[in-house]
Amino acid sequence: MMWCVRPSTTTVATVRVNEIETLRHHIAHLSLIHGWVPTTAQAITAVVLVCAIGWRSRRWRMLWLPAAVTVGLVSALSAHWYIGSIGVAGDPAPRMLWMWIGLTGLAVAALLAGWADTQWWRRGLSVLAIPLCLLCSALSLNLWVGYFPTVHTAWNQLTAGPLPGQVDRVTVTAMQLTGARPTHGVVVPVLIGADASKFTHRREFVYLPPAWFASNPPPRLPTAMMIGSALNTPADWLRAGNAVVTIDDFASAHGGNAPVLAFVDATGAFNNDTECVNGSRGNAAAHLTKDVFPYLISNFGVSADRANWGIVGWSMGGTCAVDLTVRHPEMFSAFVDIAGDLSPNTGTKEQTINQLFGGNVDAWDAFDPTTVITKHGHYKAISAWFEIPGAPETHHQTATPAHNGAAPAGGHDPAGNPEGQDVAADSLCAFGSANGIRCAVVAQPGKHDWVFAGQAFAAALPWLAGRLRTPGVPRTPLPGLTLAPASLTAVAPTPLGQRPAGN
Repeated sequence: MMWCVRPSTTTVATVRVNEIETLRHHIAHLSLIHGWVPTTAQAITAVVLVCAIGWRSRRWRMLWLPAAVTVGLVSALSAHWYIGSIGVAGDPAPRMLWMWIGLTGLAVAALLAGWADTQWWRRGLSVLAIPLCLLCSALSLNLWVGYFPTVHTAWNQLTAGPLPGQVDRVTVTAMQLTGARPTHGVVVPVLIGADASKFTHRREFVYLPPAWFASNPPPRLPTAMMIGSALNTPADWLRAGNAVVTIDDFASAHGGNAPVLAFVDATGAFNNDTECVNGSRGNAAAHLTKDVFPYLISNFGVSADRANWGIVGWSMGGTCAVDLTVRHPEMFSAFVDIAGDLSPNTGTKEQTINQLFGGNVDAWDAFDPTTVITKHGHYKAISAWFEIPGAPETHHQTATPAHNGAAPAGGHDPAGNPEGQDVAADSLCAFGSANGIRCAVVAQPGKHDWVFAGQAFAAALPWLAGRLRTPGVPRTPLPGLTLAPASLTAVAPTPLGQRPAGN
């Protein structure tokens, strides 16, 4: 006799819930930068658009279709002009972006021109083609900047979802009073005043590692400012740059110890490229040094010692990291410049001076790192990690003339650094080294996008945390250099031709 056992309704429901959860997890982690999603979306859109336009009548082909194409060209040219006019630093946009913007304009014009004299199904395809073209434009933009690495990141950002590990200040205070030490760090939204700078800015964020909750008042931990790219929100490092996962993993490996991270607003608006200067677009530099710096010391009890303060910057933020440190060596002792420029950059030098400083050349000189370093002279106890996209095997470390830094001798890599960020890093490290700044230039595979920024931060974090004297974190040398003594006055150069070290 055979017995058949029918699964219970509860069991079936549980299996289905698990299957749905697995599917949702898979969808959430689909890449919007690599893989099949962008390609498939573009292929489907192309088919829909071609079918929506169709061959139609002779009048359509001779009159309305050329008119729609003209609208598309004007749309692409207008978008290209606008991006250039707002003076945003960064790599040149891919041609695919302008193509899809142009096709969006063409789709709108074709819908309006051909609505009256066509079949119902073609009208439906004409309507569908517009949002699909917009989607492909957005995907092309995302491929350019790497802003939304996955579906989950895009959904959280667009719906203003909570950040990883986010809690409010009341909860943090309650945890302090009860002595509750979390297993992971927390992210706290903060509203920092602008009395000193008068800089209009958005809400900013502070990451507190588990070690911060070890005592009340908290231990005086080191701090790093986190500055993003020109097109940004203060949360970008947390979402697109995966910074919370990186710092939490690091803290877990070091008994809960890690620097406090301040995710600051250096632009005040998504498309307001300030380059962290005081100028026509706002006093961004003053906000970071006169508002944020004292706020973190007074509100979160972090160390006020310059030896415990650093900056991590990506793209525009990399330029900011160099500039702020060389201008304020009394405040910062280390920085990580990830694919930044040689100097503040919103176009040509003339355009930058006009857009950022209202044409004031003296104001430009006050924020040009090379000029600032020249006027300052020799620096003491400042270290720098420059990271650039490129093939590590083609970038050999060589000691700089002052034997205080290590820069790659692999030449310019136009694919990974379309605007010469590798040349800028080599130049700044060599010049800084000649003036006492201990530095190294590190190359790793990637391109100028947020994915690379996140990888670069993860690579530099062990060195930065040790350099800022994070409790429980050993000091590690810069790639290509031996560990400097505490005074940083003596340096042992690396042998010429040595590859970048892994520590």
